[in-house]
Amino acid sequence: MDWRCFAHALAFAVCGVLAVPAADAAPDYPPVLPGATLRFPADGGAHPDYRTEWWYVTGWITDDRGVERGFQVTFFRVRTGIGEDNPSRFAPRQLVLAHAAIADPAVGRLLHAERSERELEPLAGAETGATGVWIRDWQLAWGQDHYRSRVDAGSFAFDLRFDPSGPPVLNGEKGFSQKAPDPKHASHYYSRPQLVVSGSLRVDGNTVPVKGRAWLDHEWSSELLPEGARGWDWIGINLHDGGSLMAFRMRDERGGSMWSAGTLRAAGGAVRALQREQVALTPERRWRSPRTGAEYAVEWVIDIDGRRLELRPLMDDQELDSRRSTGAVYWEGAVRLFESGREIGRGYLEMTGYAERLRM
Repeated sequence: MDWRCFAHALAFAVCGVLAVPAADAAPDYPPVLPGATLRFPADGGAHPDYRTEWWYVTGWITDDRGVERGFQVTFFRVRTGIGEDNPSRFAPRQLVLAHAAIADPAVGRLLHAERSERELEPLAGAETGATGVWIRDWQLAWGQDHYRSRVDAGSFAFDLRFDPSGPPVLNGEKGFSQKAPDPKHASHYYSRPQLVVSGSLRVDGNTVPVKGRAWLDHEWSSELLPEGARGWDWIGINLHDGGSLMAFRMRDERGGSMWSAGTLRAAGGAVRALQREQVALTPERRWRSPRTGAEYAVEWVIDIDGRRLELRPLMDDQELDSRRSTGAVYWEGAVRLFESGREIGRGYLEMTGYAERLRM
């Protein structure tokens, strides 16, 4: 979802992991403005002038024994404002960070790992012109007609191919996705729902073939979190009829909704932007993390233009502690979507700012 690359990433990764001096004067980040035309595959690549950017893939996979799991892989790029006038290739002008996770009900909690490096070929980088981002042997890249991601985290690994079933879905106003009443708080944002997944997964020392459905989000922005915002709640759901639903709300300090929006793609391909008054996310059953004490709503009622839907998790404990990279603790997990008691889709739910307010 939007704004996943927290300012913690810059503060922690630059000052903690890389041990470089404090940031220079803030660079002139370009604003996100309405009216820009997104072009593909070029806009699948990096936009290094902007402050933050991320490529985010989530999905459900089933192995050859019928075992269902969720997975996530996310790459972040951060323009640090440090060393921009330094000609050295070692200057930390850009950071690349990554998260990967497997949601396995047999384990009962997330298997997850994280990495962070300054951009430095061949160690880590983010290509322009087409999707290609990596940290050492972790990667996400676009080939001629599909994406591929490889991750080896020691305790788990996967090598997955993602084949699109349709064109990119532009969120908001033709890819201009507003996040607050002030339109300066916005990102360029598109999704690739209904990706057909094939490949392999290694867990418990065993490598098994898997297949499933996935969702890719790609966003870039220059603004910080809106004043008064504590975090957000976001869903990306592949509907069983072939459509897709993205919805989010920006949450204030009291847990109320500061802003909400969404995108509904019909099975036939028609895309409808959902306005603030058409999207409502209401928390229901809650779960408290035994590790951080943070409390998350793991079941929700989702109202989409008067249509009542219910969201339920694959498992309750899908909290991800990324304090070694982006510096944040958040809930990122596989969920099912129901209508009138019938499952109509599967996807992912993200909840941020529950352990502590995000500082971006």
